[in-house]
Amino acid sequence: MTSVDNSSSRTRLSRVVVFLFAVTAGSSAGCLYYLQPLLHEISVDFGVSTTTAGLLISTTQIGYLLGLAFVVPLGDFVNRRRLVTGLLVVSGIALVAAGAMPTYAGLLIMIFAVGVSVSAAQIVVPWAASIAGPGERGAVVGHVMSGLLVGILASRVVSGLVAQVGGWRVVLVVAAVVQLVMAALVFMRAPAAQSGTAGSGQSYGQVLSSIVTLIRTQNVLRHRMILGGLNMAGFSAMWTAIAFLLAGSGDSDYQYSEAAIGLFGLAGIAGALGAPLVGRFADRGLVRHMQYGVWGTQILGWLLLWVGGHHVAVLVIALLVFDFGVQGAQLANQTGVYSLDDQARSRLTTAYMVAYFAGGVVGSSMGGWAYQTGGWTLVCIIGGAFGVAGLALWAGFAVAERDHPIQGKHAQARLRAGTTD
Repeated sequence: MTSVDNSSSRTRLSRVVVFLFAVTAGSSAGCLYYLQPLLHEISVDFGVSTTTAGLLISTTQIGYLLGLAFVVPLGDFVNRRRLVTGLLVVSGIALVAAGAMPTYAGLLIMIFAVGVSVSAAQIVVPWAASIAGPGERGAVVGHVMSGLLVGILASRVVSGLVAQVGGWRVVLVVAAVVQLVMAALVFMRAPAAQSGTAGSGQSYGQVLSSIVTLIRTQNVLRHRMILGGLNMAGFSAMWTAIAFLLAGSGDSDYQYSEAAIGLFGLAGIAGALGAPLVGRFADRGLVRHMQYGVWGTQILGWLLLWVGGHHVAVLVIALLVFDFGVQGAQLANQTGVYSLDDQARSRLTTAYMVAYFAGGVVGSSMGGWAYQTGGWTLVCIIGGAFGVAGLALWAGFAVAERDHPIQGKHAQARLRAGTTD
C-alpha cells in the first residue's frame, strides 16, 4: 500500500491512501452541515423560531472551533491514526445520540459534541502533508482539501435527499454509519503514524503558546485570519438563511421540499470546483490580484443572490458565482498562511481555522436572525457588507504585504517546492 524510506521518514502514498484521507476529511467536515438545509423542518418539529433553529449550525461550529483550538494540536503528540480513529468513533456515537434526542436542548448538546469530534478533518490535512514525499506533497494536500470541500457542499445534497425519505433524524443516523465505517477504514488502511515533531521537547502548553506567538509575530497570518473570518461569516450566513428562503418561510416565493433544497448544493459544488483556477494565479505569483478578484466576485454574488430571492434561475447562477468567490478566497488565504513556516503547518492550521470558523459562528447566527428580522433582503445586505469589508481590508493588507515572498516572482518555485502545502 505504501513504501516508506526509513532514512528520510518520507512516505510515498498510494492513490488508495490519498483517497481515504480525502474521504475522511470530507465526511467529517460534512457533519457540520447536514442539518443546514433542514432547519425549517427542525424548527417546525420542535416548535422553535428560525433564529433558534439557526443556532444548531452555530453550536456545531463552536464545537468545531474548540476542537481546532485544543484537539488538532494533539496531532503533534499522539499517534495520528489512533487519534483520528477515536474522533471518528466519537462523532458517530454523538450523531446517533443527536438523532434520538427528544428535546431541542439535548439536540444542541449532542451537535456540539459532533462539532468537537469532527475536527478530525483538520488533523488529516497536516497528517497527509507530513507523510507525503516532497515531490508529491502539494498534490496530496490538494486532493485532501478537495475532498474536504466536496464533503461540505455535498452534505447538503445528501441530507436533503435522505430527509425527503426518512426525515432529519435518519440523516444523522446515516451520517453516523459513514463516520463509523471511516473509523474502521482509517484504523485498518491508513499508514502507521507517529506523533508530530512538536512532541519532542515541547509540552502541550508550549505548543498552544507557540500558536499565540505565531499570531503575534506574523502579520500575514493575522491578515488572513481576519479575511478568513469574514469569508466564512458570509458563507455561513447565506447557507443558513437560504434554507428558510427555499422552504417558504416568511414572505418567500419558494415552497421546495427537503430534497429539492438539498439539490441547490449542487450549484455550490459546481462553483467551488472552479476555484482551483485561483491556484494557477497563485503559482504565477499573482496572489495580490487574485484576492481583489475573489472578493469582487463575492460582492457580485450577493447582488445576484438578492435578485435570486424571486427568480430561481438567477438564484442558481448566484450560487455558482458566490461559492466560486468564497472558495477562491479560501485558497488565496491558505496560500499566504502556508508560505510562512514549513515546520509549523499544524499550528498555522489551528490559528487560521479557529478564526475561520469563529466567523462561521457569527455568520450562521446572524443568517437566521437576519432572515427572521428583515427577510432575504437583510441577509443579502449584511452578506454584501462582509464582502465589501473583505475587499477594503485587503486593499490595506496588500500594501503591508507587498514585500512578502508569496507575492513576488519566486512564488511559483516556492509553491512547487511544497512550502505552501
